[in-house]
Amino acid sequence: MSSQTPQQLVEAALAASTVDGQITYVTDSSEANLRWASNSLTTNGAMRSRQVVVISFVDGGAGMATGTVARTGTPDIAELVRMSEQAARDAGPAEDAMPLISEAPAGSGDWDAEASTTSIGVFADFAPALGEAFGGARDRGELLFGFAEHQLATTYLGTSTGLRLRHDQPTGRVELNGKSADFGRSVWAGVGTRDFTDVSVAGLAAEVQQKMAWSQRRVELPAGRYETLLPPSTVSDLMIPTYWAMEARDADEGRSVYARTGGGNRIGDRLAQLPLTLRSDPYAPGLETAPFQVVGGSSGSASVFDNGMATPAVDWIRDGVLTNLIRPRAWALRTTAPATAAVDNIILEDPTATASPAEMIARTGRGLLLTTLWYIREVDPQTLLVTGLTRDGVFLVEDGEVTGAVNNFRFNESPVDLLGRATEASRTERTLPREWNDWFSRASMPMLRVPDFNMSSVSPAS
Repeated sequence: MSSQTPQQLVEAALAASTVDGQITYVTDSSEANLRWASNSLTTNGAMRSRQVVVISFVDGGAGMATGTVARTGTPDIAELVRMSEQAARDAGPAEDAMPLISEAPAGSGDWDAEASTTSIGVFADFAPALGEAFGGARDRGELLFGFAEHQLATTYLGTSTGLRLRHDQPTGRVELNGKSADFGRSVWAGVGTRDFTDVSVAGLAAEVQQKMAWSQRRVELPAGRYETLLPPSTVSDLMIPTYWAMEARDADEGRSVYARTGGGNRIGDRLAQLPLTLRSDPYAPGLETAPFQVVGGSSGSASVFDNGMATPAVDWIRDGVLTNLIRPRAWALRTTAPATAAVDNIILEDPTATASPAEMIARTGRGLLLTTLWYIREVDPQTLLVTGLTRDGVFLVEDGEVTGAVNNFRFNESPVDLLGRATEASRTERTLPREWNDWFSRASMPMLRVPDFNMSSVSPAS
C-alpha cells in the first residue's frame, strides 16, 4: 500500500485530467478469514488491497465517449489518467451519454476520514464457539467443514463536477458443511453478517446437526413435480436472477421475461397471486449498502455517466404486481420513464404472512424440503427459465415431519413463474444465498410453498 491516501489519489487523478470530464474512485479493502476441515481449523489470514479506477470522458464532436482503466495497488496516476483518456479518444460515442451527476446524494459519507479496516480480531467470539461445535461433531462421529470471511471495503469517489463521496461496506459470511465420516451424507447451513456480533455458531451447528439426523434415512424418488418448500436461502438463490433480469431496456425491446407481448414492458402486470413485495433499500437494517451508484463500466443496468446517482429504496414488485425496472438515466430519457438504479440488496416479503418455516413444515402432508441449490444457469431469458441441481439436503416431509433425505435432482423452473404459483409464504428473515454469495450476499427472504416444483431428472450427484 502506498503512503498516499485514497483521497490524495482521487485528487491527483482529477488534477491530471486534460479532457472534458473525469470520474475516479479508489476502493481500499481489508479482509480476514478462517477455514476449517474435518473439525479442525486449517488456515486463517488477513489481507489488504486497493483498486484505482479512472473513467475519462471526451467529446470528439460526434458525441461523448468514455474510457475506463483500472489497476490494483498504487499505480502511476498520471499514466493511468493518460491511458484512460486515450481509451476514450479511441472509443466511439457512448449511447448512454448524459451530463455527469453534480448534486451529492444523501448519505455521502465523511470524505476526510481514513478507510475503515477489519482484522482477525473480528472472530474473537466466533472462533471459540466454533471449537465447541467441533467437539460436538466429533462426539457424534460427524465432520464439519467450512469458512468464515469478513471484508471491509471503503470507496472514495470523486468527479470533475465536484462530487466527493465515500462509503464503507462491511460484508461477512459463514458457510458450514456437515458430513458423515464416510462422506455419504452432506448438509449445509450459512449466514450473512456485517460484523459477526449477530452470528450464532451454536445455532448454525444445531441446524447442521438436525439436518444430519434427518439424512440418516435415505429415500429414492423419481423425477416429477412435487409440492416443495423452498427455505429462505433457496428462495434468495432464485430471486437474485429474477432481480438481475430486471433491466428496462431488455424488457422494452422484447428480450426478457418482463417484456409484454405486442411491445413494451410488463410494469403493472400481476406476477404473484400472494401479496408479495420484492424491494431494495440501502438502509434496510442488517443489509445496509451504498446509497449511491459506483460503476466502472456501462451495461443495461448501470451507466458510468450515472456514478454518484442516488440509489433510494424501491419496490420492484409490490403486492404481487411488477412496479419498477432498472433504468439508467439515458434509457429513462429515451423512454420518458423514471430513472431507477439497482441497489445491492433484495428483500421479499408477504405482509400478511405469520407462519415460521417450522410451522409451514408442520402443516405439510407430503412434500419436499429443498434446502440448497447450486450450478444455476439461465436457459431462456424470455421466460427466465433456469436449470440447476439440488445439493446438500433434499428432504421428504410426511404428515408434518421430516422423515428422510431424498436423492438429488436437476430442476428446470422459471423463478418468475414460481412467484405466480406460490401458495404460501412464511415470515421474512435474513438469509445467505448459497449459489450467489460470492457476488450478492445481502438478502432477506421467506420460505415459499410451491405445489408443483419441477424436478426434471434424477441427478447422480451426492
